[in-house]
Amino acid sequence: MLVLLGIVTFLDRINISVAGSSIMHDLHISPSQWGWVQSAFILTYGLMQVPMGAFGDRHGHRRVLAMIVLWWSCFTAFTGLAGGLASLLVIRFMFGVGEAGSSPCSTGVISRWFEKHEVGKAQGYVWAASRMGGALTPFVVIPVMAWLGWREAFYLLGAVGIVWAMVWYAFYRDKAEPHDGVAKEKPKIPWKSICHSKNFWTICAMYFFYAFGSWFFFSWFPTFMELGRGFEKSELTYAVAVPFIMSMIGNICGGYLTDSLSHRYGLKVGRKAIGSTCLAISAVCMFLAAFIPGKMAVFIFLSLCFGIFDLMLPSAWALCIDMGGRYAGAVSGAMNTAGNIGGFFCGILFGYLVEKSGNYNMPLYMIALMLIISAVLFVFINPLKPIIKDEKR
Repeated sequence: MLVLLGIVTFLDRINISVAGSSIMHDLHISPSQWGWVQSAFILTYGLMQVPMGAFGDRHGHRRVLAMIVLWWSCFTAFTGLAGGLASLLVIRFMFGVGEAGSSPCSTGVISRWFEKHEVGKAQGYVWAASRMGGALTPFVVIPVMAWLGWREAFYLLGAVGIVWAMVWYAFYRDKAEPHDGVAKEKPKIPWKSICHSKNFWTICAMYFFYAFGSWFFFSWFPTFMELGRGFEKSELTYAVAVPFIMSMIGNICGGYLTDSLSHRYGLKVGRKAIGSTCLAISAVCMFLAAFIPGKMAVFIFLSLCFGIFDLMLPSAWALCIDMGGRYAGAVSGAMNTAGNIGGFFCGILFGYLVEKSGNYNMPLYMIALMLIISAVLFVFINPLKPIIKDEKR
């Protein structure tokens, strides 16, 4: 069910990016205004990560996940009713409130039902599924747009999420017999202790700069490929799908790799060595995508970039379990909040840089720099030191 949720989450998130040029044309939205549309979602998505993660930890993931998926699915459908910039901003703002709970609550479920040596693989599959959702999006949205229009694509995807919420609530149980070591009580989140941890702030800063890269793919990427590098609508299916498939492979391989290396060489190698190396290599790929002209070159380097930096992703989310313990949902929510603040600025800055320079390549240099900073910060994370001092690992 978490794998299916990952697919649904990104189908609903990426659909507006795939339909971006059509919506901009029909609703008369400029690139800088479109940046605000993208970032309206990212703003609430980021700000609500911590509350939703803590809410799921305290009140159970059965009810909380069903509720938030139902909420965002309704606003996915409402996107098809947008009549202009103002209504679209409000709808995307409210849509982000619901989707904010997906990742931290999924991490909370994983922390309760998977053994420590399996959490990286579990995170890898869930995040790979989200990328599969991104890969499937153009194959769903573009044909529906061609047949019925972009509004109908949002109605269809909203209905899919509603079905998932009903099935999850019917079958998942918080009170099922857990494996040994899973906390049965509903803990009070010790925010004071968490905020005194240098590790906590380092992982949040690392994710802030990483998100400049990830949110480019989640927001501006299809529009960049179409308007910046001349891909036709028919070509966007593979041009968008292949990088997301690379990301999916990266997440699965990264999950197995981080658990295997952590077991053999310890968490410093299995978690942070993978993270910093992948981020550095992906920064080079992003730079080359901006520097080398042509459709095929940008397709290859951006595909490699997305796959390589998401090889790091299971390591980052597993760190929240390694260092956060039973507060993994709240810690991962805080990390993702920091990332989405970075994504918020990426979405806006991308639009303004394009509008001021008339060049879609310029923002890619900015993103490459942010990925380098993230790689350096990953080196300073100590996965052997719990964020909560008295927390058992």
